[in-house]
Amino acid sequence: MTNIIGLLTASDRDAFLAGLAKDGPVSRGQYVDGTPIWLITGYPESVAVLTDPRFSSDVTKQSKIDVAAAAGLPEDVAPYLMHTLGAYDPPDHTRLRRLVSREFTARRVERLRPRIQQIVDELLSGLPEEFDLIERFAYPLPIQVICELLGVPEQDRDIWRTWAADLGAGDLDRIASGARGLVGYMADLIGVKRAAPADDLLSDLVRVQEDDGDRLSDQELIALSISILIAGHETTVGLISQSVWLLLTRPHELGDVADAVEEFLRYTGPAEIAVMRYALEPVEIAGVTIPAGDAVQVVYAAANRDPRRFVQPDLLDLHRPDIAHLGFGHGIHYCLGAALARAETQIALTSLLRRFPRLAPAVPAPEIGWQPGMKRALTRLPVRTCAATPL
Repeated sequence: MTNIIGLLTASDRDAFLAGLAKDGPVSRGQYVDGTPIWLITGYPESVAVLTDPRFSSDVTKQSKIDVAAAAGLPEDVAPYLMHTLGAYDPPDHTRLRRLVSREFTARRVERLRPRIQQIVDELLSGLPEEFDLIERFAYPLPIQVICELLGVPEQDRDIWRTWAADLGAGDLDRIASGARGLVGYMADLIGVKRAAPADDLLSDLVRVQEDDGDRLSDQELIALSISILIAGHETTVGLISQSVWLLLTRPHELGDVADAVEEFLRYTGPAEIAVMRYALEPVEIAGVTIPAGDAVQVVYAAANRDPRRFVQPDLLDLHRPDIAHLGFGHGIHYCLGAALARAETQIALTSLLRRFPRLAPAVPAPEIGWQPGMKRALTRLPVRTCAATPL
């Protein structure tokens, strides 16, 4: 059985994911701790799991796998980080998502575009001839946007950036430290907003809690805020940096990159796996019966390369006409910030290439590092504004 931990160690993630798909659209695998799970790698099978209410996202509705322990989360903070928005079922999921969804509608995001453009222009001005695109551009853009939206003070952003990085580390002590730091910080910040409300999302959520405490508990408020903060920047950092890398290594693909974001999401979306699902009763998928209580792992990245759904799925085609990818998930847990991530990436790519039309990698391809872990992410992306470097 294939262990999903292979994503943490694979030198070639595409080859590893292709290997998963060869075992069939529904196959037996293992979670990182060795617990047997079901791997869903086919596109129609993934959609079926993501839309079937017989599969729960709530980890408390099963007993076969200790997800918190496998992730290295201490018992005192695990409830805050295991009960993110994506880990709820209706009606609680419906209730919580409604509280924040108005901030992320396409109409609201359109009104944010001028501010996003302003931040992008500020970041691009004064850059040296050679710089790390992640450190100087792809990371600070979504950080600033989501922090302004949520209401995180500018002076605090480096602190929680460290904690967020610790959560993705392989070291259990760092994971525990990052988790405790984020939970404690968010609890304190909520106290600040309660005492002095401002014009931001966190203050709005505090008001909702005070107006109707039954709708939002303290734990839910902290967990919801942390999940928005982390999800609101990590995915977009990866999407921007990986899109730039693909464009720089395929110069012939340059064109209207704003229209190509969907193909980037399909081809190299940062979110490669879904939140674990659990069968509430026996369910048959693609001729395979998944017993009640079993854990099910949908692998977005494999489904997005399913040749039954996409023509030449391993080809990056910026003009692909049919682009119904799973890069933002599917169903009731479809990414809340999808419209915001799209807007940030479109503005970032078009502005970057307009400002630096001769942008090129500053190091050979083998020196571009990829982070180990459950998401596809570059560690660094040195670029130069002129004079291309051979790959």
